[in-house]
Amino acid sequence: MKPIFVRDNGRGVRLIIISLISCTLMFVDYRYEQFRPIRSTLSLAVFPVQKIVDSPIALVRNFRGYLKTQKQLFADNKILKEEQLLFQGRLQKLAALERENQDLRDLLQSGSQVTNNMFIANIINIDPDPFTHQVIINKGKNDGVYQGQTIIDANGIMGTIIAVNELESRAMLITDASHAVPVEDVRNGLRAIAVGTGGGNLELRHVPKSIDIVEGDLMITSGLSGRFPVGFPVGKVVEVKRDRGKPFATIVLQPCAKLERGGHILLIKSENKHAI
Repeated sequence: MKPIFVRDNGRGVRLIIISLISCTLMFVDYRYEQFRPIRSTLSLAVFPVQKIVDSPIALVRNFRGYLKTQKQLFADNKILKEEQLLFQGRLQKLAALERENQDLRDLLQSGSQVTNNMFIANIINIDPDPFTHQVIINKGKNDGVYQGQTIIDANGIMGTIIAVNELESRAMLITDASHAVPVEDVRNGLRAIAVGTGGGNLELRHVPKSIDIVEGDLMITSGLSGRFPVGFPVGKVVEVKRDRGKPFATIVLQPCAKLERGGHILLIKSENKHAI
């Protein structure tokens, strides 16, 4: 056990001596700056080693920063996409409101030519029956709606009220196969009856082949039946056929009213309330 004690004691003495020398050198360097040139030289020599030792740590630090940046970018991108979607939804709503306001302005402007009273209503439902062209509006007897009343939009005649209750009414569109309206050709004054086809158009029935009607002619209400106000656009001629084997010409009209667009209509009050 004694030799081991001697060896341990020698190590302790050497440690003390090295510590004293180190303290002395640090004191001298701090007090008199005698070792500044040597320290500078050693710093230059040790700098590459420090860079090599610090490189893995710096790499890990940069990688963590990169991951953090990527995560933040993904989060910011998600927020921006959500905000963009919200803004697009708001823009669509604004565009819908703008179209609705324009429709109302056009509707009121088209009704300015009517001398009788009129009021606006909204289409709230469409009859799902494929063989009928009918709509439900949000006005009824309490609002002065009556059977046989004419409805229009900003472009022309839409149809006629066929059923009324206290709060709602049912209207038949001019394209319904059961609907007919007396018309007049604006170009030459020829009169005829425009009947719905059950599709998206109207036809002039029982018109002789020799009649002077061509594509592009505008048909307006003639007012002969007393049910429709005079001078409202009904349809434009889009097809004229004169077959030799048939006594009458086939004349197809495209409605002027936008029957499948918009939700506002104008009801025209007349002193003569004709029932269908």
